[in-house]
Amino acid sequence: MSNPIIKVGVIGLGVGEAHLKSYQAINDVEVKSICDLDKARLEAVGKKYNIEHKFTDYKRITEDKDISVVSICSYDDSHFEQIVSAIRHDKHIMVEKPAVLFPNQAEAVLNELSKSNVNITSNLILRQSPRFALVKQMAEQGEFGDIFHIEGDYLHQILWKVTQGWRGDMDFYCTVYGGGIHLIDLMRWVMGQEIKAVCAMGTDIAVKGSSYSWPDTITALFQWESGATGKCTTSFAPQRTKFHSLNIYGTNKTFINDMPHAHLFSGDDHQRDHQLIDTAYPGMDKGDLLPDFIDCIRQQRKPAINEIDIFRVMGVCFAIWESVQSKRQTVVQYLI
Repeated sequence: MSNPIIKVGVIGLGVGEAHLKSYQAINDVEVKSICDLDKARLEAVGKKYNIEHKFTDYKRITEDKDISVVSICSYDDSHFEQIVSAIRHDKHIMVEKPAVLFPNQAEAVLNELSKSNVNITSNLILRQSPRFALVKQMAEQGEFGDIFHIEGDYLHQILWKVTQGWRGDMDFYCTVYGGGIHLIDLMRWVMGQEIKAVCAMGTDIAVKGSSYSWPDTITALFQWESGATGKCTTSFAPQRTKFHSLNIYGTNKTFINDMPHAHLFSGDDHQRDHQLIDTAYPGMDKGDLLPDFIDCIRQQRKPAINEIDIFRVMGVCFAIWESVQSKRQTVVQYLI
C-alpha cells in the first residue's frame, strides 16, 4: 500500500540540486516547486528534472498550502527569514548549514519552533560516512577507553568561494559556520557530550589583497564537559585535497583518519599495535539524510539531527567567533 504523496519545495539550486535529485528518488515524494534567484539556472534545472513550478520568490514555496517539506539551500544570509516563513506556514524543514548567522536569529527560530509541530533538520552529512559511523560505534562501546583529546579539522581548498562568490559579498561570513561546523557536529556526536568553553584565533594571510575581509583560517581549542580537550581548524586555503581530519586519543586506543585508510593504534609499536581501517570514507552524498527525514515526517518522530543538534553546534560556532574577536576564552552559551 502506497503512502500519501509528500510534496516538496527546494529553495536554492546550487547544492539544492542534489536535494532535488534525492527527493525524486524517494517513493511517494513529489518535488512540486523550485526557487532560485538565477533565472537561467532555474529554467535549466526545471527542464532537467521536469519541474513545472519555478519561482524567484521563496514565499511561493514557503506559503504554498500543498507543500509540506522545504529544503532551504539558499545563500546563508537568507536562511533565517526563509526558516521563519516556513515554520509559520507549517512546513517541515531541511536547511543547509549554517541554519542562522547570529544568536538572536537562533533564539527567534527556537521561539517559532516552540509554537509549532514542525520538524527541522540540517545537512550535517558527516554522520552518514561509514567510517565515522564505525568510529561512533567504537566510542559507544568503550573501545577507546576514556577519550582525553579529540581533533576535527575541515581542510578544503575553496578560497575562490569567499574571494569571488556570494560568500564574500555577504555583510558577514565565517568559515567555521560554512565548513568547520561539520567537524564540530561530528565530534559532539562521537563524544556524546557538549563543549563548555572555546579559545580561538584566526588569520587572513591567504586572502590578503582580495576583497574578502574575514579570516580564511580559524583554529579553536575546546574544553569538553568531561574535562577532555579538543581542537578544530577550519581552512579554505590549504594546498591539498579536501579532507575531514578526525583524530581521537583515548586511554586504550587512538584513531587517526587518513586517505585512503585510517589508522587505529593500541600502543607505540607500529607493527604489533597498529591496524588499518578501510571502511569507506567519505562514502556519502549530500542528499543521504533526506530519505530518513521523509520517514520521520511520515512516522511523526524527530529526526536524528534536530533543533537540539542544530542550535547547540551553532552555539559552539557563535562562541568561536566571539573568541576570535575578543581574543579571549569564551564560555559556550546554549539556547537549547
